[in-house]
Amino acid sequence: MSNIRSPIVSVLGHVDHGKSSILDSIRGSNILATEAGAITQAIGASIIPLDIVKKKCGHLLETLGMKFTIPGLLFIDTPGHAAFTSLRKRGGSLADIAIVVIDINEGFKPQTVEAIEILRACKTPFIIAANKIDLLPGYRKKDDQFLKDLSQQDPKVQALMDTRIYELLGKLHEQFSLECDRFDRVDFTKQIAVVPVSAKQNVGIPELLMVLTGMAQKFLEKNLDIDVDGFASGTVLEVKEVKGMGTTLDLIIFDGTLKVNDIIVIGGVEEPVVSKVRALLMPAPLSEMRDKKAKYKQCKEVVAACGVKVSAPDIKEAVAGMPLKSTSKENLEQVKNQIRKEVEEVMIETDKDGIVIKGDTLGSLEAMIKLLREKGVKIRRATVGEITKKDISDAESAFEKDPLQSVILGFNIPEVKSTERVKIIISDIIYKMLEDYIKWVEDEKKVLEAKELDNLVRPGKLEVLKNCTFRQSNPCIMGVEILAGVFKPNTPLMKHGKHIGHAKSMQCDNESISRGEKGKQCALSIPEATAGRQIEEQDIIYADVPEEHFRKMKKLAQYLKEEEKQVLREIAEIHRKDKPLWGI
Repeated sequence: MSNIRSPIVSVLGHVDHGKSSILDSIRGSNILATEAGAITQAIGASIIPLDIVKKKCGHLLETLGMKFTIPGLLFIDTPGHAAFTSLRKRGGSLADIAIVVIDINEGFKPQTVEAIEILRACKTPFIIAANKIDLLPGYRKKDDQFLKDLSQQDPKVQALMDTRIYELLGKLHEQFSLECDRFDRVDFTKQIAVVPVSAKQNVGIPELLMVLTGMAQKFLEKNLDIDVDGFASGTVLEVKEVKGMGTTLDLIIFDGTLKVNDIIVIGGVEEPVVSKVRALLMPAPLSEMRDKKAKYKQCKEVVAACGVKVSAPDIKEAVAGMPLKSTSKENLEQVKNQIRKEVEEVMIETDKDGIVIKGDTLGSLEAMIKLLREKGVKIRRATVGEITKKDISDAESAFEKDPLQSVILGFNIPEVKSTERVKIIISDIIYKMLEDYIKWVEDEKKVLEAKELDNLVRPGKLEVLKNCTFRQSNPCIMGVEILAGVFKPNTPLMKHGKHIGHAKSMQCDNESISRGEKGKQCALSIPEATAGRQIEEQDIIYADVPEEHFRKMKKLAQYLKEEEKQVLREIAEIHRKDKPLWGI
């Protein structure tokens, strides 16, 4: 039998910007209410029926002129970037729609950026709740509905509110190229709605629910069609020990029906985990789920979309963020293959080029892969769990070919120090980890390019000093002053564009030196030259930079001093008198 399920809503944003406050404000006192149609608390989710949404919105929903077929909204109760990235279903995020909470006074923070990056990568529609309007100077609450409340504020508060909203819209456009506007002026097909709210004083919550419900009904209805008689599909939210029950699974079910005694298949790091539902548990009325002593009531079946705790044997190998399906004995192998394939789609194992990445859950790994690929980063191996010796060995094997790929990126996993040949970057914010990696690559490229420069004949210019011919030939030894650039032993030399030999060795104060720079006076040994023939006192001698080295140096010019760049230009001019296209 076909049915429309509740859309799953995730609440994201930076810590302390009010994610939990917005959830609490949406749920209000109804979370513990016992009257018919009240908001019910499931495992990891709050189910808000359409009747309650209508009550909270007042006449606002009627203004949309829609016929509502969705049964309500299911809010994921574990707000935060880490929780969100662990929740997935095939092809993307588990959430059908999301709210990004931004403190209107503080603006963008690292987890705000992370949330928007991941939502865009997963193609999840979202709206923005600009929270904490009650902290604007001079603000006094007048009404629950934002527009009515705003119209009754002091003109200075109204002007400040407009300024803060436009600042937010500007930053969203500048940083993400997102077209946004205040919810009452927005074109939902082209722009993202921004709803100013005060979770603390319940202002704007009716509009927030109205926009969510309207968007879900208009744009998501086709995606919410489920077969209630079919087997269940879900995502593991958490694996935890419960006293008297052993290992349990907290699940979000997004399709079908899950029943007691159903066979379940859960994604595993190595192989799918097969078990049988021993009990389905929901929080008892008036029970606070976060309390370790929370009481549960058993039920025989649950229908999507919902959150539920499952007691089942042999599930210790299950991992948060993994897919789950119920099945029959006849279809067990087929479902195991489906689950295995779904996990393998994310867990990349190849021998091709790229870096190694590790995530705490399958969902976070998927988010990492999407964001890295958007930046054009190649991934050689992607797996769930802590960094192992095999990971370090795999990363190190890339060092000889490309040291920039001898890297491991880890999200939300225990710290491991970098080795001599493997760079390890770990963070609990994916985009921050990505930023750190990109900066490291840029810095490392400069180091590698600078090393490459050391292998080239550097541009240099020197003058042969008067009355300083110490030996005429075999080898010719003359006193010189370096006018510009760098000279090292074996630097080829030229005069008037003609090669005259190599600087075999250099001495200063009777000691051999390995490098001579501008201003240095030293004795230069040139075995191939004879003083008075190829070389005279007061001659200007240049480093004879090979044409191939010249081309490479042009690309590495940022590492050359201005005087070296000038000498390089002079060398090119000398060569181009005979060869007009030299170095081009």
